[in-house]
Amino acid sequence: MNLHAKLRAREAAGAPIRIGLIGCGKFASMFLAQVPRTPGMHVAAIADLAPARARANLTRIGWAAGQADAAGLDAAIAARTTWLTEDAMAMVADPRIDVVIEATGHPSAGVAHARAAIAAGKHIVMVNVEADVLAGPALAAEAAKAGVVYSLAYGDQPALVCEMVDTLRASGFPIVAAGKGTKYLPAYHASTPETVWGHYGISPEAAAAGGMNPQMFNSFMDGTKSGIEMAAIANATGLAAPEDGLLFPPCGVDDLPLILRPQAEGGVLAGKGMVEVVSSIERDGRGVFRDLRWGVYAVFEGDTAYVRRCFAEYGVHTDPSGRYGALYRPYHFIGLELGISVASAALRGEATGAPEGWRADVVAVAKRALKPGEMLDGEGGATVWGKVVPAARSLALGGVPIGLAHGVALTRPVAAGAVVTWADVQAKDDAATAYRRAMEAGETRRAA
Repeated sequence: MNLHAKLRAREAAGAPIRIGLIGCGKFASMFLAQVPRTPGMHVAAIADLAPARARANLTRIGWAAGQADAAGLDAAIAARTTWLTEDAMAMVADPRIDVVIEATGHPSAGVAHARAAIAAGKHIVMVNVEADVLAGPALAAEAAKAGVVYSLAYGDQPALVCEMVDTLRASGFPIVAAGKGTKYLPAYHASTPETVWGHYGISPEAAAAGGMNPQMFNSFMDGTKSGIEMAAIANATGLAAPEDGLLFPPCGVDDLPLILRPQAEGGVLAGKGMVEVVSSIERDGRGVFRDLRWGVYAVFEGDTAYVRRCFAEYGVHTDPSGRYGALYRPYHFIGLELGISVASAALRGEATGAPEGWRADVVAVAKRALKPGEMLDGEGGATVWGKVVPAARSLALGGVPIGLAHGVALTRPVAAGAVVTWADVQAKDDAATAYRRAMEAGETRRAA
């Protein structure tokens, strides 16, 4: 609990953490809104392919005119301002940048940027959880070999769950389940960018006026984003992914230790130690009492009579057996909290969550019957959604990861609800696909 003191010391010494940010969208803008209020940090450069949009976002969050007008990194460092550039790779390569934040949300670009940062000896904070789930285990191993930190982004739900799980385990508690809340009904898996606004209760015209991206919002609605986040947690904590996707049980905070326990004891889990997402609405559409739509949780076990007695003595809310309890956080601050990851990497050499192995994957599943020649449109699109499964099952099926299920053509029909496999598509011949396929081959060799 000394990050703020360490940051103040860096500020006093005139040696702030120099940050290079790639992508200036919503998450990044929230981080940038807090940087002027945080000692010991300097966003020296922002790389974005749409500089005009980036400038508009900076104005929206209250950055002063001229704050991002440096003529280059030299000028930005001298004046403690920010260089705005379109050249992410040049920024990453500069030896004066300490930490790179990847916030593009584009899986293939994220892999390329992360590898470049690692090769340049920079710590990398991956807001881009899509890229982390596509190839994070390989990226984390590459970073460890290079002696730099590869980290999930604090403020986003996976890193917050990792922190909760780590705290409980460091106190000796076995983890039964961990995850987050969301709004879910089974019908949402078929949602498309054309139908998504009806599920949110807003008109397409109002969404367009607000600059809302229908494909991005649809990723949250159709279950893909939940699958991606749970895969990131599973890979970072060792918790298991469900064999055939998330259950999304309706559950409020008071029922977490009741619902999220093994089936043999009256819960919904196939076993102990799993990731799961709880729904904020019942299957008939009624709201769940004290829902966890914006929050995160971890269910833990008191595995001795003495510990369970302590639970009772100190008011720990448990299931009726007194064995299972839950911690939860009702909301998360997204990019407003991202500085924790930056400070942890630069000042402690520690990640706020990172893959320790490849345990879960997110495979593309057909939303409808698909025909040969059709082009997949990826996360949040109209053709496929992403289902989290154990990595071993993904490998056995030859599943196409959702992060690469964009802009690839089908070579044979795929039934509605079926996993799209490598044998069903004409895969791209690009660096991200090659990197992912090499990770799959390495895992296959280890399992042999």
